[in-house]
Amino acid sequence: MESGLTRAWVDVDLGALQRNAVAIADRAGVPLLPMVKADAYGLGAVAIARALEPLAPWGYGVATVDEGAQLREAGIDRRIMVLTPLLSDDLAIARDLRLTPALSTAGSISAWRSLGGGDWHLSIDTGMNRAGVQWDEARSLRESVAAFPPEGAFTHFHSADRDDASVALQEARFAEAVAALPARPRLLHAENGAAIEQRGRSPWDLARPGIFLYGVGSGGGFAPEPVVQFHARVVDLRIVRDGETVSYLASYRAVGPRTIATLTAGYADGLPRALGNRGSATVRDRTVPIAGIVTMDMTMIDVTDAPCDIGDIATLIGASAPLDVAGVANSVDMSPYELLTGLRSRIHRRYIDGER
Repeated sequence: MESGLTRAWVDVDLGALQRNAVAIADRAGVPLLPMVKADAYGLGAVAIARALEPLAPWGYGVATVDEGAQLREAGIDRRIMVLTPLLSDDLAIARDLRLTPALSTAGSISAWRSLGGGDWHLSIDTGMNRAGVQWDEARSLRESVAAFPPEGAFTHFHSADRDDASVALQEARFAEAVAALPARPRLLHAENGAAIEQRGRSPWDLARPGIFLYGVGSGGGFAPEPVVQFHARVVDLRIVRDGETVSYLASYRAVGPRTIATLTAGYADGLPRALGNRGSATVRDRTVPIAGIVTMDMTMIDVTDAPCDIGDIATLIGASAPLDVAGVANSVDMSPYELLTGLRSRIHRRYIDGER
């Protein structure tokens, strides 16, 4: 048996990842700045970046200096942009690692310049109210920007996956802020994958896809290929008698004799505890229900009506609905982002190159 496949693992289809990147780049019509923050949404930032390298993206987006350092240590030489604001202690490290920071105050711009830092991008807040200079206060940075011009400027849409007027409003604010600067930065960017899905070609200079690359779309007609599957082994089979219970709090009670299989994955692996008595799995292409509360290291499923043996592989997140990432997340009122980034490091990642 292949190493790492004796307990639980995540299959990451790098072929599908690459095809998703090509598709979103073709639709956007501009270079990509793929988001590989949070360990590439839980799938392994180094492996993901290496898989994307042949496509020659403009760079990679991370959230922390440590994430940038990990990519540099792995030999990734392309541009790496840190989109989260950095405290002063991190700026010197970012300079040494040749990272591109997002700056939004006169003090941070001055500090980056005094450190001999290189290119930087101006972060402009147009409604997210999370980070960046307020769009109607961008003029206050004219002196700082004139003295040390940014290579780029960007904003972030808060509701790009909705069919409302928020994107148009935020873009108008972004344009107003850029017009208030001494000169237009060379690279402007605003769109995540959902924005590109919804409207196609970008009016800006870069696009910043994230979860679309990893197989989760915003529900429109332009959909990505699935990239992620989560599997676990069957390690126990038993007959539970009528009236007996399964798992904590006895929340599952057998009606008639039931065959219960135990899987080697639980909420400590990132499987949502809320899937207990609500979720399902597949074994030998049969869909079966989760029986009882998901425990820390194990999950029980009812295989009474499905063929099953010890050692079989059960799929808890699959390639198609309702076990796809979005389907599983929606079933327990989670965000797909939360589900993916919650997959824990103790689960082996197997990188495959699945054909279309």
